[in-house]
Amino acid sequence: MPNNLPEPLRGWGLSWAGLADNRQGEWWLAAQGVLILLHLLPVLPTPAILGVAWPRSLAITGWGLLALGLALAAASFLNLGDSLSPLPDPKPGAALVTTGAYGRCRHPLYQALLIGSLGICLALGSLFHLALLLALAGVLGGKARREERGLLARHPGYAAYRAATAAIIPGLPWLDWRSVPPA
Repeated sequence: MPNNLPEPLRGWGLSWAGLADNRQGEWWLAAQGVLILLHLLPVLPTPAILGVAWPRSLAITGWGLLALGLALAAASFLNLGDSLSPLPDPKPGAALVTTGAYGRCRHPLYQALLIGSLGICLALGSLFHLALLLALAGVLGGKARREERGLLARHPGYAAYRAATAAIIPGLPWLDWRSVPPA
């Protein structure tokens, strides 16, 4: 099958064949994208249907967390520069970035997505969006583990960086596995 994807997508290594056989972790990206898009769906069930008056303070905190997540994502995107790829397999020849947002955690884009998702949960008071947050945490944890196998293979300094820096959320076992070898 010819790769007639636009050039920026091909530059990231995306291809129709990869989407078919998951050669670079495309299925992780697809799952992540679907979960992010599902955040656009309405609140199900609404707090009012459940007989709950959702506190305004939680809604305001949620919108603030969503804004924080978007800001952290922007900083992380800018920090990566040419090393940016949506796929879990690192781009060939990409530099290892360990400063800026990547000095705080190894996967700040994933952290930003989870903070934004938590913000939506709190802003809307939605059990459905809470389920999306939990599913997104599972997908991003799995995607990050695959990414790290490639980073360990390509960058000799990655093991030391990995040992010293939280993965996504410090102290949460599925989202910070510093003491656990990559699967």
